[in-house]
Amino acid sequence: MMTTNQAPHFASLAIAGALLSGCSNANPPEPLDSGLMVLNIDPFAVTLSGISSGAYMAQQLHIAHSERVRGVALIGTGPYDCAQGNLGVALTQCMGDPAQAVDPSSLIRLAETRAQSRQIQSLDNLRGDHVWLMHGDDDRTVGRDVFAGTVQFYEHFIPPSRLTVVHRPDTGHLWPTLAQGVACASSDAPYLGACDYDAAEAMLEALYGFLHDPATPGQLTRFNQHQAAGMNANWLAEEGYAYIPKDCAEGKACSLHISFHGCNQHSAAVGDTFATNNGLNRWAESNRIVVLYPQVAPTQAEPMNPQGCWDWWGYTGSEYATLDGEQISAVVEIISHLAGVDTSTAAE
Repeated sequence: MMTTNQAPHFASLAIAGALLSGCSNANPPEPLDSGLMVLNIDPFAVTLSGISSGAYMAQQLHIAHSERVRGVALIGTGPYDCAQGNLGVALTQCMGDPAQAVDPSSLIRLAETRAQSRQIQSLDNLRGDHVWLMHGDDDRTVGRDVFAGTVQFYEHFIPPSRLTVVHRPDTGHLWPTLAQGVACASSDAPYLGACDYDAAEAMLEALYGFLHDPATPGQLTRFNQHQAAGMNANWLAEEGYAYIPKDCAEGKACSLHISFHGCNQHSAAVGDTFATNNGLNRWAESNRIVVLYPQVAPTQAEPMNPQGCWDWWGYTGSEYATLDGEQISAVVEIISHLAGVDTSTAAE
């Protein structure tokens, strides 16, 4: 997670019924060279979640690939492409409590222009999606006005009945859990907070509408992201994580949820703590939801990304928030790999 007191240093370095897929699969899953297996998932009914830079990434994937995403849950983030390819804007108008946050109406126009030029898929696809947004009242990394821009952005595209906005008292810049992590009002590693609040349950209920009671989860699957993402894997760590419920591993139809870590929350910094302790897996086990946890590799050479952030300001290139974004393309390729189908030919 990038905290405001880290920002100057960073700048100097250069951030169940409805749950189930409708298809069936009579064949057992086949192992893949990456360490994943082909699963019976619908690659065009994906849900997403993320925190901080991971929330920006989830939002960018949602907006770019609106045809394949059915809902998104975001914690501690600003509006779509807030930085607009400028690190200076990212560190000032998109973080903390800026004197003037980026105007969300300009980002709405930016998204509409990109949709018209087919840099992202049709924004009309968003209207049927569920969106869950959360902000902690003690979050000083992404201030209240910056978060308000996220709400305003989605209010333009999502009917009120499909938009859930949560403001959590005594909660810092972190992912709230029932009992895992640091003090809830702090913003410290591993950026999971013992808040007596299950954000995983709240977001999944908003995204899927119904949840069976949670179950004790099994072990994470570790897989080779470079093999799964192929030529698009330049910015990913070699190893990623997935949680595959027992029913899904046996070939039953399952949903796919992708959860993106924040800055300083990648595997090189916290191991599998985020993927193990954020609360999603116990709900996934009982509700046939495969959870994918892609991982960014931190870099110490140009372009600098020492905190292992997902790209929300352009360190991978100017197209980072569009269909041609390298990290977006890598995640889509992993989806394709996991589903055992070619998802690259969707209408844009």
